[in-house]
Amino acid sequence: MDYVKPADVAKAMVETGSRKLTLSIPDLLIRGMLSGAILGVATSLAFNASFTTGQPLVGAIIFPVGLVMIVLLGLELITGSFALLPLSWINGETTASAVMANWGWVFLGNLIGSVAYGALLAISLTDMGAIAPTGIAARLIAAAEAKTTGYEALGFAGMVTVFVRAMLCNWMVCLAVVLAMSTTSTIGKIATAWMPILIFFAQGFEHSVVNMFIIPTGMMMGAKVTVAQWWLWNQIPVTLGNFVGGFFFTGLAIYMTYRLRPAPAPVQVATASQVPAE
Repeated sequence: MDYVKPADVAKAMVETGSRKLTLSIPDLLIRGMLSGAILGVATSLAFNASFTTGQPLVGAIIFPVGLVMIVLLGLELITGSFALLPLSWINGETTASAVMANWGWVFLGNLIGSVAYGALLAISLTDMGAIAPTGIAARLIAAAEAKTTGYEALGFAGMVTVFVRAMLCNWMVCLAVVLAMSTTSTIGKIATAWMPILIFFAQGFEHSVVNMFIIPTGMMMGAKVTVAQWWLWNQIPVTLGNFVGGFFFTGLAIYMTYRLRPAPAPVQVATASQVPAE
């Protein structure tokens, strides 16, 4: 009974993008910071679950709680905005500069929230540096290095790999955001958003906001990663890959096939009286 048809979902995508573009800078920053922190919490929970059970799939099953909370609260996540905001520009309802400005503030908010939670978690896991990182802290350090120097060691192949993994990631993340629009019930939104997020996390794809938490947190606890390596070998290519996957594979694809089109003109059928006599 609460199912929303795809054509109506496409309409809601455009409306949601337009609504996000009306938000003030403080709103974008606050909602962006909350999203970054919430994804950080979900990521650390997933890492902890994987570590304590020895089953990475358990962490993947748990991780979607983060995006579900973001969707239900209507917060701002740069990766989801990659799919929605350009649709308003395509519709002629806004300018490219307005879209870019919105992305910039949301990205900044996501970054602040992710790093802030990471700093608090680093204090908690190491007793403010009094003990050596172990357990989940060591896992975060290893992940931070794998996501940066690991790709750097592969050179060009590493850059292509991280970009492709980012595309695949945000295809699923934006699909989760859009699927949540296909239902009007809370339970429905939770279920529809859960599935694609589990798929991306279980396969180790690259999400720019998740990495805003993992990499700097690992660096704070001793990961051998420089700021330049973080941005060059992960944050920048992952953000670009997230845009390509989210916009082209989800936002534009669904919009192009389900957008409202003008009704075709009725075909005029000549009557007997209108047929000229020979």
